[in-house]
Amino acid sequence: MKKKIVVGMSGGVDSSVVAFLLKEQGHEVIGLFMKNWEEKDIHGHCQSTAEYDDVAKVCDQIGIPYYSVNFVKEYWDLVFSQFLKELKLGYTPNPDILCNREIKFKLFLEKALELGADLLATGHYAQIKNGQLLRSVDPDKDQTYFLYTLQSKILDKVIFPIGHLYKKDLREIARTKKLVTAAKKDSTGICFIGERNFRNFLAPYIEYQKGNFETLEGKVVGKHEGVSYYTMGQRKGLRIGGPGEAWFVVNKDTQRNVVIVQQGSDHPALYSTDLTATDISWVNNPPSQIPFYCHAKIRYRQPDQACLIEKIQDGVMHVHFLNPQRAVTPRQSIVFYDGKRCLGGAMISEFFQR
Repeated sequence: MKKKIVVGMSGGVDSSVVAFLLKEQGHEVIGLFMKNWEEKDIHGHCQSTAEYDDVAKVCDQIGIPYYSVNFVKEYWDLVFSQFLKELKLGYTPNPDILCNREIKFKLFLEKALELGADLLATGHYAQIKNGQLLRSVDPDKDQTYFLYTLQSKILDKVIFPIGHLYKKDLREIARTKKLVTAAKKDSTGICFIGERNFRNFLAPYIEYQKGNFETLEGKVVGKHEGVSYYTMGQRKGLRIGGPGEAWFVVNKDTQRNVVIVQQGSDHPALYSTDLTATDISWVNNPPSQIPFYCHAKIRYRQPDQACLIEKIQDGVMHVHFLNPQRAVTPRQSIVFYDGKRCLGGAMISEFFQR
């Protein structure tokens, strides 16, 4: 059945192929570009303007109308300010997940529906079947980890037309159809901001507060540039000299402005068997029975890990892993899976060894 579908166009190859495929299927397709960040490069060029130019070229090429919407203020208020708040507290947040929940699949979806769309389509590598969120066919590109906050009532209004494709096949479609974005490099880095030197980018927003690197025993072994710039398990950039194995971040004491480090990539302090998590979000319904066995990821690229959700009480979830997990990071997400199905997730609050 022919539908009116708004495609979230980023100026990249993924959303370009989405728009092409839907038009080829006979749908009424509209391209919609989001401007969420306003900043010029050293040459005075705005990156979002360059991306919108590519959107215009692709939409003209495949013959669909296109529009732009400005969410710069909303992105700052709902995503970036929260990102900065958590960094200042010493956490390592993930703005992509918040951006999906608050901007792409809330404000942007509302705008699509205002245009009379039946559905919003995006270039995410994921699948939706019977109201359930499923992994994409391409395991290297699967993005369900970043989509776990999308509940079934949202998924009813959304489609992911490339979730059944491998990236190499998508590139081939773009090349065959001579889409102008066919050879364009994939975007990386912070959602809508891109890949940056993290410390230099954050410097105008977060004041440097130098402090000590300390061992678990309290021995000072160096000076850090500020707890916000270090994350669990980090090795590079510590600049701690001396004999022995490399140093790794094993914890942070934000109250004392101390980054705690130990030597050795397999130091016991890097590993945890248990964690607690809050801000729980289920795609469909919560498990009918707790304790509940499933699999989970505590970071995007991690293979599935067997775990047990032991209890959920007063909005706090306790998770036990069958195998110790390295560098569990507070305010990162733990996302749960049952085979191909993404069940939901939560925000990690604490970690410990049983």
